[in-house]
Amino acid sequence: MTTEDRRASSRVDLPESEWRARLGSDEFRVLRREATERPFTSALNHERRSGVFLCAGCGAELFRSDAKFDSGTGWPSFFEPIAGAVDTKRDFKLIVPRTEYHCSRCGGHQGHVFSDGPAPTGLRYCNNGVALRFQPAPAGDPETRHNAPGRED
Repeated sequence: MTTEDRRASSRVDLPESEWRARLGSDEFRVLRREATERPFTSALNHERRSGVFLCAGCGAELFRSDAKFDSGTGWPSFFEPIAGAVDTKRDFKLIVPRTEYHCSRCGGHQGHVFSDGPAPTGLRYCNNGVALRFQPAPAGDPETRHNAPGRED
């Protein structure tokens, strides 16, 4: 089974009423209505532990902690998602086209990707903190974090 097949088979499609029941009002606005939270409001900006960042809508793994960096923008930022975790589309809401990305499992809006990030990708996935949950790595997990540019470890 290919990665695409696994994603399609595990897709989470719920009616709006179910999303409203599952999510808080801010989560619903961001994940289902493509809103943006205010900068510097997410506790995840300061999250430095080893682990994985999950979609707040469906729990899909989106980013590993070793891809997180401090962009200074006020939103949790990553230089690459987990392979196959996000889908992108063009966004023209601010007249200037941007690239928006969503959880590939549930379609929940996460944020926008820009080409001003650190090596190795040069990308900045600027994520709404309310659209994420953090799952710390188990004690003794061998995952290590490297010092990407802009890291505040």
